[in-house]
Amino acid sequence: MISTIDLGIIIGYFILAITLGIVVSRRATRNMNSYFLGNNSLPWWILGISDASGMFDITGTMWLVYVLFVYGFKSVWLPWIWPTFNQIFLMAFLSIWLRKSNVMTGAQWIKTRFGTSTGANLSHISVVIFALVSVIGFIAYAFKGIGKFAAIFFPWHISPDTYAIILMSLTAVYAAKGGMFSVVITEFLQFIVLTIASLSIGFLAFASISPEQLRRMVPEGWLTPFFGWHLNLDWTGLIDAVNTKISQDGYGLFGLFFMMVLFQGILKSAAGPAPNYDMQRILATRSPKEAAKMNWFVNLVLIFPRYMMISGITVLALVSFSPQLHAMGPNIDFEMILPHIIKSVMPVGLVGLLLAGLMAAFMSNYAATINAAPAYVVNDIYKRFINPNAGEKKYVTLSIITTVAFVLIGFAFGVMVESINQVTLWIVSALYGGYTASNILKWYWWRLNGYGYFWGMISGIAASMILPAAIPSLPAIMAFPPIFFISLTGCILGSLLTEPESDFVLMKFYMQVRPWGFWNPVINKVHRYYPDFEPNRNFKLDMFNVIVGMAWQTSLVILPIALVTKEYPTLISVTVSVLLLSIILKFSWWNNLDNLSKQTIPADFDERVPVNDAPPPAEIMTGANTVSISK
Repeated sequence: MISTIDLGIIIGYFILAITLGIVVSRRATRNMNSYFLGNNSLPWWILGISDASGMFDITGTMWLVYVLFVYGFKSVWLPWIWPTFNQIFLMAFLSIWLRKSNVMTGAQWIKTRFGTSTGANLSHISVVIFALVSVIGFIAYAFKGIGKFAAIFFPWHISPDTYAIILMSLTAVYAAKGGMFSVVITEFLQFIVLTIASLSIGFLAFASISPEQLRRMVPEGWLTPFFGWHLNLDWTGLIDAVNTKISQDGYGLFGLFFMMVLFQGILKSAAGPAPNYDMQRILATRSPKEAAKMNWFVNLVLIFPRYMMISGITVLALVSFSPQLHAMGPNIDFEMILPHIIKSVMPVGLVGLLLAGLMAAFMSNYAATINAAPAYVVNDIYKRFINPNAGEKKYVTLSIITTVAFVLIGFAFGVMVESINQVTLWIVSALYGGYTASNILKWYWWRLNGYGYFWGMISGIAASMILPAAIPSLPAIMAFPPIFFISLTGCILGSLLTEPESDFVLMKFYMQVRPWGFWNPVINKVHRYYPDFEPNRNFKLDMFNVIVGMAWQTSLVILPIALVTKEYPTLISVTVSVLLLSIILKFSWWNNLDNLSKQTIPADFDERVPVNDAPPPAEIMTGANTVSISK
């Protein structure tokens, strides 16, 4: 049980955050754009802090403490299962492409790519289904973490699930009422609290634990990120139960695991952001250039403070809590390391600050998640198919009702989930396996049509539901390849067995978004109307920036871990790496943002290009600067 002072800090913070969210909610209820995107008026760095705060969730932090405790420096590769480096793909080019669409949601973006055909409507519905299923999954994920966490600290003897319902309901009050404005403003406050708490715990561990104390508590190889085919971490004689956990996780053949994570991580990243709070932050930026800057800033402000907290908690747990863990025998719940060490080691005052910070992390992630759900139900179903002429107030009211409904559904699934790791692996491997194929091809292959996208999504989502139930022994990470290839087959067959999208739709999409990939047939048609149009030739530059960015991001992750553990040779190496890679990105990426993000669709496109794909009039064939021809 925590002290009265710490409990007062936590309750005071909750009151402040909820009050602030409600106060600013008046700005959000003016119209749909205001509710979901903040009128595209928020600066990129504010949105970056908001996005970072939303990613700094309590459930994920519990999991990251667990993997750092068990796998040491090698744990820096485990978050690639999400994959964390998708932020680098977004930074380099994908957030620019997405923001050029000027839409409100990921489902609405489908109209940009596939138009308004029957296939486009079906694909639109499939995105809504995926978005809503993933929102429920993330609510269940948050539910499991916050309930287990709160039950350790609060003085009232109620179940973890009851704690989860209470805390998540309180957070839903301002998120449902205030939309994007309330979420972003409160997340800014939450991030300040999180950063102070994170740095405090990191420097406490740095000051109180010596390298010699740490080395006595960890196996050989724990202090290096490098690995071979086998993991080669033997906890025998230290905490024997850790060896059992490594075996259960299936990471013993670490080289195979790494290749699988890299394989699916690259595919997931190339597909672009899932239709959740991350995508909403990109669409809320002022311009494509600011969208790219926002994703860069997320890495910069999120990684160091978060890993200072994770490293500090882990180091304190290894030195101060290992005997207790060893005494628990084979049934250790490693996901509870974080709350146990806060309760056992932290001084009064810092406990309250740290808990307020972690509660803030939970509120940020959860509020951002539930803010995404009504955008899809109201904007992409009700407004598009049921009542397109309703007033803005009615849309906002329905958004609030939708938020409450999805919170309740998420609670129900959260009660059924057994562990954080279970829901984490299902989300990132099974569910996202069904999302990836359609959303890769939508960017890079012109022949994918609405029917192909729809069948790819539906077959993938169905496989992600059925396969884990049909083969319970199949590890979640190994479920990704078959689910992905089932979905890919649906995409290809659905596209090739139906007509391609119209030339008008494909040409307009290509000129507006300007992706690279297999677009030559469309580019050739564009050149019939606009011979001077320059296609995207930045593939090599974008891939170079992705590789450099991944190395930069990984170095940023290792840096705070090396600092807290006082591994000074590693600290010096990664600091130099961060500086050199930052200089490279300055010249290869930052300085090229104006060129990478420029809008290229001509203002007269709708007048010059006939919707029915008729051949262009002779005068249009002469060049791009001819007088506009009416349809």
